[in-house]
Amino acid sequence: QVRLVESGGGSVQTGGSLRLSCAGSGYRYSTRCLAWFRQAPGKAREGVASVYTVSGSTDYADSVKGRFTISTDNAENTVYLQMNSLKPEDTGMYYCAARYFGCSRSEYDYNAWGQGTRVTISS
Repeated sequence: QVRLVESGGGSVQTGGSLRLSCAGSGYRYSTRCLAWFRQAPGKAREGVASVYTVSGSTDYADSVKGRFTISTDNAENTVYLQMNSLKPEDTGMYYCAARYFGCSRSEYDYNAWGQGTRVTISS
């Protein structure tokens, strides 16, 4: 059973930084892709970043390229999302997700989710 727990959300001003963490259990041998999604109020959930743990290959949404970095610490079973140069449009609930197969930008392809952590960026 894969279990994911996010932390690190908070409120910062435009231009600030946050580092989100997602601690996982039960997934090392059943997961090949770890991803971060976000959902702004009134909007659909969107993929932000993903990492294919087999190769280390990463993928980012165009809106966060150059500002966000996804990384993993296999020893700690944790995936991180370093977010720099934050903008008000980055506000939302951020979710960690996992799936056994290769990475996808569709939320419907993921079968394990955390409870989310809230990020608020003020102008």
